[in-house]
Amino acid sequence: MRMSSNVTWLSCLQLLCAMSTLTAYPLTPPLDLDVTPRTTVLFNELWGCSRFNGSAQNYSTLLLEEEPGLLYVGARGALYALQASNISSFSDTIDWDAPETQKKLCLNKGKDNKTECFNHIRFLQRFNSTHLYTCGTHAFSPLCTYIDSREFKMSSVFEEGRERCPYDPAKGYTGLLIDGQMYTASQYEFWSSPDIRRNSPIPTLRTEEAPTRWLYEADFVESALVKESANSFVGDDDKIYFFFTEKSQEHSLYSSYSKVARVARVCKSDRGGRLTLQKKWTSFLKARLVCSLPDYEFHFNVLRSMFVLEGPRTEDTMLYGIFGLEWKNVKASAICRYSIKDVQQVFEGPYMENPEDSGTKVTEYTGKVPDPRPGSCITDRLREKGMNFSTDLPDDVLHFVRRHPLMSRQILPLGQRPLLFRRTVDYTKIVVHKVPALDGQTYHMLFIGTDEGWLQRAVEVKGQLHIIEELQLFNEPQPVDSIVISQKQMSVYVGSPSGVVQLPLSTCHKYASCLDCVLARDPFCAWDGAECVEITSHMDRSNLTQDILNGKEGCVKSAADDLESHRVRSVMAGDDVLLQCELSSNLASPQWTRNKQQLQGYGLNSGYRIGTDGLLVIKSRPEQSGNYSCFALENGVRIHVVAYTLNVHLYPPSPLSTLQPQKSNNSNPDPGLHNPPQSQSMKNMEAMYITLITILGGLCLVLTVVLLYIGFCVQSKRGKYSLRTAAQADKTRKRNDRMELKTISSHCNGKTNTHDGLLQIVPGEAQVFNKELPPAPPLPPANYELDYTNGFSSTLPNVLRKMNGNSYVLLRQTNGDPSSPLYYSFTEELNEMLEKRKHTQLCSKPDESSV
Repeated sequence: MRMSSNVTWLSCLQLLCAMSTLTAYPLTPPLDLDVTPRTTVLFNELWGCSRFNGSAQNYSTLLLEEEPGLLYVGARGALYALQASNISSFSDTIDWDAPETQKKLCLNKGKDNKTECFNHIRFLQRFNSTHLYTCGTHAFSPLCTYIDSREFKMSSVFEEGRERCPYDPAKGYTGLLIDGQMYTASQYEFWSSPDIRRNSPIPTLRTEEAPTRWLYEADFVESALVKESANSFVGDDDKIYFFFTEKSQEHSLYSSYSKVARVARVCKSDRGGRLTLQKKWTSFLKARLVCSLPDYEFHFNVLRSMFVLEGPRTEDTMLYGIFGLEWKNVKASAICRYSIKDVQQVFEGPYMENPEDSGTKVTEYTGKVPDPRPGSCITDRLREKGMNFSTDLPDDVLHFVRRHPLMSRQILPLGQRPLLFRRTVDYTKIVVHKVPALDGQTYHMLFIGTDEGWLQRAVEVKGQLHIIEELQLFNEPQPVDSIVISQKQMSVYVGSPSGVVQLPLSTCHKYASCLDCVLARDPFCAWDGAECVEITSHMDRSNLTQDILNGKEGCVKSAADDLESHRVRSVMAGDDVLLQCELSSNLASPQWTRNKQQLQGYGLNSGYRIGTDGLLVIKSRPEQSGNYSCFALENGVRIHVVAYTLNVHLYPPSPLSTLQPQKSNNSNPDPGLHNPPQSQSMKNMEAMYITLITILGGLCLVLTVVLLYIGFCVQSKRGKYSLRTAAQADKTRKRNDRMELKTISSHCNGKTNTHDGLLQIVPGEAQVFNKELPPAPPLPPANYELDYTNGFSSTLPNVLRKMNGNSYVLLRQTNGDPSSPLYYSFTEELNEMLEKRKHTQLCSKPDESSV
């Protein structure tokens, strides 16, 4: 009991250490494994994209046939035949949903009526030249049937699918049709154990469950046929490989991982044993796939996807796998690459065993291994001994296979490390495509889908991955479920829960310059001297430029000096200024120069900050004026992006100067703008104030005339208005003092006024009429700003304001002369009126008596 407690404690400690290692992992992992995509293409920026969305959901099963140019899609409750050239065009549809009676039975079993009680298409492959074969979950009662591919119609005969298709639509599953034989792997029924089966034709085979279970809670992701019989000098058989994750059998005191990634294989011609392993595989063996970070005890132990890339020879076949973590709250992925030769060597031995007295702990078998080697296929050497089929194998060989399905050695990735490691991404699907380049080499292009609906295009160079771009395929995050590639259509097709997306294999046209084209390192693209083109469209490739290995050679040097744009900025001293520099590449770093001298240091006291969006000049000073240039530094190449002429001014320019066209000299800004003479400054200020007083005086005169004209028109029956003042307020003034303003016209609305056209304004004695006067036009705001064409704004003196809510306009100049006639005539006169009005309120509506 104490031993079990210690094991649990050590396992928890190891788990915490591993998680802390991932959390504290440096920004740049060893060997630069955490690769950043060079460019990011958002959903609304996708080019050449076609989409298909039918009435169904979960478009997870794709079958591409190049010759007829068709893409078959299996979804929930429907199958589609799409034109591979353009999937958004007309399609043929087969509706195949579970009947309502079957859905009710599914509900009675306690299943979810929103996800599980439907017919999810899990298998869709070519059966022969005229028919396809498909299987669906059929609301937890699997069925299979044939489809006439010429008319795209379903056969009327349905077959029982419980041995070929899983009940659960979310259960891991993989299947192949090879020469009329169906190989599948899954946990078929919801109460059964995982199994690898050959269902047709007879004899059917499956894995063993007792006394040694061959599969422990296996979750299958992929299967593939490797034709090892081709050009084999020993007469070997073809192998079928299955890739999955299962519960670990290699428990130890220091292991914190409960799952491991596996690869299992069986021989295509396996017929089972005569007595021992009857109707069971005699060639089943499995081994562990390792994908871990170098120098770290950190393993990616959950297999999510696998792609088998066939080579010109069997030994050149490569395996590319996506691995993740079993901790669902930690988001990380790794991609590892394996050689089929390493896999074959591991299956040669030694074996692991499970002693009866050690529980579930397995150790390496060190005893005698019978001959022929257990788990091997029938070869020419065995045929010479009279063993032509697996049923001819000796019982001691079959007994050994039955108890020793696990190999001792682990399958390590090439280079002993992952190709790629990402901490913030969960990859879901991978497909690899071979592309010949101009240098004569064939590069492996990887198309990788994520759990949030992104597709990454990467190229493998010198054992490392260069991610060319990442594409946001969907507006709403959703996992990428399947990917297929068409060399004929030069397209990639992606299946997801909401639909199918078709994209071009490359978008060379978006690279605007030679360096941009070369830095992308896209094997499909090259520079022809004028634009970036696809190399497949050019028969004569002598004038094309491409550099996949280094990503920077071949372009003329002058191309790096091409100026993208030039901008002029004028600011006031003390302002913060952002000089924007948009870099198209995520791998590029900005580099700034001022007057052709590189800016050194961007510390707290330097006055500069460099961010992802540009250069920030903090509290700009006149000495920071000059010519700024932003360069993108990528892979040792410097590209000119944008140039600025920055002018920092101590004083705002004169308003009069804004009316005059100014000559611009961007390369040599006028130094006089930085330190203007004092006399010139005073002249500018004086001219500004004179201009403002003139403008405001004219504005007041116009407003006064308008108000009086409106009032005169309303009261057309009277020629004069008399508003008498109180004589007690000012005895020095005569009682009959009046301010007379002649009207502009004695005609109003076509009527002639017989009076003399004079207006007498005597504050405090206005009559109240039944019909109110129309409202006066709105006054300018108190804080009025004048905007100049060069981007400056200068706040004027406080010349306009209200007083006591009486709607009077008080004109006041901050540095005015009291002896000035202008100052006295307006200011003094109106002040006296206001002072008298405070003591004389003769009207019930003071606002109306203000006129």
